[in-house]
Amino acid sequence: MRHLTAAFIFFTRLPLWKWKIFYTPPDSFREVIHYWALTGWLTAGVMSGTLWLSAYLFPYPVAVLLALLSRLLLTGALHEDGLADFLDGFGGGRDKEKILAIMKDSHIGTYGVIGLIFYFLLLYLLLVSLPLPTACIMILIADPLCKWIASQIVRFLPYARTAEASKAKIVYSKGAAASFILSGMFGLLPLLLLPGTPYLPAVFLPLVTFFCLIHRMKTGIGGYTGDCCGALFLLCELSFYTGIAICFKLLGL
Repeated sequence: MRHLTAAFIFFTRLPLWKWKIFYTPPDSFREVIHYWALTGWLTAGVMSGTLWLSAYLFPYPVAVLLALLSRLLLTGALHEDGLADFLDGFGGGRDKEKILAIMKDSHIGTYGVIGLIFYFLLLYLLLVSLPLPTACIMILIADPLCKWIASQIVRFLPYARTAEASKAKIVYSKGAAASFILSGMFGLLPLLLLPGTPYLPAVFLPLVTFFCLIHRMKTGIGGYTGDCCGALFLLCELSFYTGIAICFKLLGL
């Protein structure tokens, strides 16, 4: 329960820390990555619900914007900040020390700005291209699934900094086999919502994205950081929506 509470405190803006009943020891935050996919059930539910309700009040493109905004408000743009730092670091750095220094800098650079513009533009267009029911279902699947995929980075790469040098002062634990199974359940169960097997090929794109990015992280900084985790999740999710849009277009679904 403490690890779960820590995950919601860490990955969302829910003020659980204000209540003593949700007191969370600092060590619990080392385990939050294994509950990341479960927090995706909440963020996906809020985003999908916002899209569904807003579509009955506003034009569909406006509803998509409101849905994107709802998740940003719930997470405090935590992952988007990571994506911007990741793009700045790997775009402007030439070696490990320089990349890590740029990623730790709180100022956003050119690569981060351009990257976020294209990320949000592509995400928006992909969701707008899908019918309302399909978009809502895919949001419920994509968020927890891609958070689970991104969370597996701890099993492939070491942390690139020391705990003292990290922004959050946290190094994620690799976890035991039980953590892997539990995390997998949180991430994979939403796949049961897929409307049919023709959409299954879209699931492979986040996996390809995952392995390509961890290879880049390994060669660039020899490991991962918290920013890398956020970027990995968002780019895996974006690749999933890309695959869904391709399936929808080519198969006439």
